[in-house]
Amino acid sequence: MEEPLAEKPDAFQFWRSQARKLWAQTIDIVTPPKCLHCHQPVKTGASLCAACWFGLQMITEPVCPVLGTPFEYDPGEGAVSPAALADPPPWDKARAAVAFDEASRHLIHLLKYRDTQEAGIAMGRMMAATGRKLIAGADIILPVPLHRYRLWQRRFNQAAYLAQVIAQQSGKPLATDVLLRDRRTRQQVGLTAEERRKNVRRAFSVPPEKRPWVEGKCVLLIDDVRTTGATLAACAKTLKDSGAIHVHVLTFALVLEPARLHIDV
Repeated sequence: MEEPLAEKPDAFQFWRSQARKLWAQTIDIVTPPKCLHCHQPVKTGASLCAACWFGLQMITEPVCPVLGTPFEYDPGEGAVSPAALADPPPWDKARAAVAFDEASRHLIHLLKYRDTQEAGIAMGRMMAATGRKLIAGADIILPVPLHRYRLWQRRFNQAAYLAQVIAQQSGKPLATDVLLRDRRTRQQVGLTAEERRKNVRRAFSVPPEKRPWVEGKCVLLIDDVRTTGATLAACAKTLKDSGAIHVHVLTFALVLEPARLHIDV
């Protein structure tokens, strides 16, 4: 009697996946999928047309393993950028799928300000492909949290949604209540690098009862965009102070010129 019971979850998963496929096909017939950027017809939903896809500035190897910034040439395995040597961040490794520009900015704003989940799915897929090595080595996935008041205002945490997409694709555990933002901070838009660091200093915590989730673990920290890295650095420091052995950072976009702090992200 035990064997048939063990088979039921597999059958349930199969029929649920078939139902989802049928529903997706029905939606595509009723409302044909369009490119998230230019709205031209595409074959599948939550995607970009070929022209818009190639319009994104993908960040590919070789990159600095610590900062995720692209090298102009291949300096050899294990090489670290001068910026990472001069000012090492509290995280261990970082990657980003694309450089921040007008094309990637549009996708970020669709998710962040318009709650367009299809944009989040597309972004999460790109992040999963770029960060596959970081994901493979992670014990747990955590999003950069919003303060409860900001979450109430927005009703949506874009980092948590991206983390959910990546967790679903990878099968890695996801937790949204381990890393918390205790202090309501100013928006980072328009602040200098030093102001950003001061703004998020001691803004995050891991509750004592949640520390077993990160103690001795490799944590993958997710956010939509990294500008100066101040917020991610504050999160990484909090996680290290709470016992995490390694903290890796994965974002959709990376601002390659963080001095341009008028960027509205």
